[in-house]
Amino acid sequence: MRASLVTVRLEGKPVAEAIDRATRAAIESAPSGAPPPTLVSVHRDVDSPFRFYLRRQEKAAAALGIAFRSVAVPTAGGEEGLVGAIAALDRDPSVDAVLVEHPLPAPYDFPRAVASLRPEKDVDGVGATNLGRLLEGRPVHVPAVARAAVSIARHYRLPLEGEPVAVIGRSETVGLPLAVLLTGRGSSTNSTVTIAHSRTRDLRAVLAGSRTIFSCAGRPGLLDRDNVPEGASIVDVGLSSVPDPARAGASRAVGDADAVVLDGWAGALTPVPGGVGPVTVAELMAAVVRSRELGSPGTIDR
Repeated sequence: MRASLVTVRLEGKPVAEAIDRATRAAIESAPSGAPPPTLVSVHRDVDSPFRFYLRRQEKAAAALGIAFRSVAVPTAGGEEGLVGAIAALDRDPSVDAVLVEHPLPAPYDFPRAVASLRPEKDVDGVGATNLGRLLEGRPVHVPAVARAAVSIARHYRLPLEGEPVAVIGRSETVGLPLAVLLTGRGSSTNSTVTIAHSRTRDLRAVLAGSRTIFSCAGRPGLLDRDNVPEGASIVDVGLSSVPDPARAGASRAVGDADAVVLDGWAGALTPVPGGVGPVTVAELMAAVVRSRELGSPGTIDR
């Protein structure tokens, strides 16, 4: 009889705490009297998964000594109003970093909105310049979720170096940047990456042989014993809201992996919530400090 496999929980808290210590040290080393780094988060003023992220941003910023401002997407003026608001933040010398919620609903054009930011202030690295520099191996800012996923894998020493790794998801803000980071030279990753997505046929065959799986599809229950190789480690980036059977009318957060089914089958698994989420916030705050260090316009060699 096969011995029962113990699935290791890859908690995000210790990873986030290590990143926060470095961020706090960088802030405290600033010249006396210097204003704190400032982050502005632009968002829809509606109840959405981003709202939880927004609260985490505000709490983390306060704990680290980062000034935080929340700006709701202007309802007047449509897309032009949003572009104008972001352009004004880009010109504001008191603002070091700007984060724009994504995806945005029609009629808002997210790429056009982010194009109003210089790469120094595009703290989530989702503008064309930052994404292009990532492909070149010269990143300024990298999407915080992608950085967080890799940071967790490194912290827990998941098999990456030269190993077969799968990324499920191909969005320009998570899946594709994550795949680029994992294949990067000289970054202690050098993984051999397979990219799967919602149109992938026979996910089981595609994932076969992958020792580490990064899932950012946003599809609850996508990963189970039918398609995950036994013993594989899973970094679950997916975040969805589903009805909570324990509380009438309430919802709960879940990832792409069926944690109950995979317990005793997967080698390791990040919990949702409590896995990638807190590390994403920590990586975002670290990037805010980097934005401050980059300083005035024109410091980036394009």
